[in-house]
Amino acid sequence: MQTHIQIRPIADGERSHSRTGLWAAMVQCKWMYALAMPGILYFILFKFVPLWGLLISFKEYNPFLGFWGSRWIGFTNFTDLFSSEVFYLMLRNTFAINIFSIIFMFPLPIALALMLNEIRHEVFKRINQSIVYLPHFLSWVVVASMTFFMLSTDVGLINKLITGMGFGPVSFLSSPNLFWGLLTAQSMWKEVGWGTIIFLAAMAGVDPQQYEAAVIDGASRMKQIWHVTLPAIRPTIIILLILRLGHMADVGFEQILLMNNPLVTSVSQVFDTYAYTIGILGGKISVGVTVGMFKGVVGLILVMLSNYAVKKLGQEGIY
Repeated sequence: MQTHIQIRPIADGERSHSRTGLWAAMVQCKWMYALAMPGILYFILFKFVPLWGLLISFKEYNPFLGFWGSRWIGFTNFTDLFSSEVFYLMLRNTFAINIFSIIFMFPLPIALALMLNEIRHEVFKRINQSIVYLPHFLSWVVVASMTFFMLSTDVGLINKLITGMGFGPVSFLSSPNLFWGLLTAQSMWKEVGWGTIIFLAAMAGVDPQQYEAAVIDGASRMKQIWHVTLPAIRPTIIILLILRLGHMADVGFEQILLMNNPLVTSVSQVFDTYAYTIGILGGKISVGVTVGMFKGVVGLILVMLSNYAVKKLGQEGIY
């Protein structure tokens, strides 16, 4: 028995009815679209419209000649970047700093959120949340100044305590071996509290009946965390980890710039500082745009690969 499927073109009347139905749905949800409009306009104006500027990376851009008057040089800027003697140094430093951040920084907001979620006294919980949120609102200039006054060899409080115990001062700020750890410690102190917001929101959505069932089964608080809370927030953790991997080629430019000094250049030279030094200070705008485009492509590839790996493991990705 054969089944014949007849395919016919969509009539103009049906197409018009479809458009009318879409417009009616948009009118019905007009306030939702109005609420989303600022975000949509932000992405259009600051994310999609500037994409044409990426063509500068294929040009020998001259501000006096303008975008259209500058000479087209193809992939020359990319070959110069990849053949640069500092390219692999920047690649190593960038990925090393981000790996430090993922290993030590990423799990910390989860652990802190779990601890805050276990506090039953609401006033005490809010006070603690406010305290750990506060460092996020400090600028990196303030954080770098505090680090200097705590760790410098001449006026640093830590070194004064060390010398007071009869030991020699430690060069925390000028030691290449300590630089990556110092950056990670700064980021942990400044951002760990702010990073708990999403995880606390995810924990607030856990069904209380699951905890009640776990209590009936005799589960302790640690077992409730392990078997109820963590599985419930696992999708949130995975999504944030995938998005974090997309920024593996990014390092906090302001933080690196403020903490940099000639003694740690071998471990502090990253793509962001290189683009600033060559592109802005050196006037080679095309090279700076090339570095930015390379970082974007690396981030896109890492997001796609990590999302593919997560879906292969049976978890839900970001798309």
